[in-house]
Amino acid sequence: MSVPDRLAVRLGHAGLVPFVLGALLAMLVRADVLPYVVLSLSVYAGMIVSFLGGIHWGILMMARDATPRRLVWAVTPSLFGWVSVVMPPHAGLVIQALLLIVCYLVDRRVYPAYGLSKWLTLRFRLTLVASMSCFLAAAAASN
Repeated sequence: MSVPDRLAVRLGHAGLVPFVLGALLAMLVRADVLPYVVLSLSVYAGMIVSFLGGIHWGILMMARDATPRRLVWAVTPSLFGWVSVVMPPHAGLVIQALLLIVCYLVDRRVYPAYGLSKWLTLRFRLTLVASMSCFLAAAAASN
């Protein structure tokens, strides 16, 4: 499938709920609840970053042109995502926001080679909201 269907778009947007809710809650909750909110968002963001790397692993399995560089990239988001989750959330969320952006930038270079360019508009929108949510929650957590 080269064009995201309605279900894929809806699921992608639904995946933003924890990001947006986490950022909003980080700005609204009492100080004693804030660590749980930002940890929850950090763990979710780390999982999504790992998922984005896994997409590349799946592409390489299907395409059968796995170069060492692409294989290394496929596991890199998971490794950085794991490290970011064990960091203090205000720092980890910044790393995760940056990872989301880097993953998108890599996807912009890789997806066209596999006929997946039409997914990039959705990826951009999801990346924008998710990364901004992480940055906002990190700012709230560092106050």
